[in-house]
Amino acid sequence: MTILFECEYQDARWVGFEKPEPGRPVTLYKVSDGRLQAEFIAAERPEQVVDAITADAESVTVEGGEEELRYLPPLLPQATGNALLSGFMRTHKSKFEGEPTEGEEFVPPNWFFKGFGSWLRMPGDPLVVPQNVRALIEEPEVALVYVNDADGTPHYAGYTIANDLCDIGLHIENPGWNPYCKLCDTSIAPWLFLGAPPASVTGRVTIERDGVTAWEGPFDCGEDALYFTVREMMDHLFTFPAVRRPEMVNYVLLGADKASYHDGFRIADGDRIVIDVKSHGIVLDNAVQYVQTPAVS
Repeated sequence: MTILFECEYQDARWVGFEKPEPGRPVTLYKVSDGRLQAEFIAAERPEQVVDAITADAESVTVEGGEEELRYLPPLLPQATGNALLSGFMRTHKSKFEGEPTEGEEFVPPNWFFKGFGSWLRMPGDPLVVPQNVRALIEEPEVALVYVNDADGTPHYAGYTIANDLCDIGLHIENPGWNPYCKLCDTSIAPWLFLGAPPASVTGRVTIERDGVTAWEGPFDCGEDALYFTVREMMDHLFTFPAVRRPEMVNYVLLGADKASYHDGFRIADGDRIVIDVKSHGIVLDNAVQYVQTPAVS
């Protein structure tokens, strides 16, 4: 499957169409802010975006590999910041009794606002959380990426993987506090897969403490693991004008399976969360950082 990534290199913005490997040359194509969004809106197929960029963009081959690149969240508008990060809750079959019945009336799952697109963090960045968290949980999730055109019509671009770190303890204490629960940093892979939402995304989470594995377990966040269909969830979400603002980029999290919290583990300050997405050959690796914020003056 074709992938796309954006990065900063020598104070300019570039795009590549293959996952860089350490020590191997990588070809980049120079793009202005908003160019890729415009190409996805105009394209009928993702391959047309690749063809359009490679046909006329200035290119450069970086011989040193990926260490010289600073990766960016895919399609994030740098100039306007017009991007929204949100997601669905309790979407996995493992959290329901029985299987969904064919023809059953669609009742949408709960939805949450996670933050603005600029709040997204890259692999390697610390994930900042409040000092007084109750109980954190890592949540490997598929993140769908949509680009709205000038009329607000959303155009699907592709998908990637994110870690929706949140304070599940706060949510359990009071479900009405869920908006607070979600105010933790989210990491996202820079690789945008130019294909339909995936049926299967599998891998393994490892949580390291002081350099030693403290917990590990598998995950599955593909559509086959969901109680709801992606089409029904997205069709419902985009009935709301607020997420159809012109030229907005939407990052939509599809929910997570049970994780370390459900196994009795508690994430601590300084723990490193490593999400190895074996089905897609990518890794999200972030340390958790508790932060004490100063009083409001």
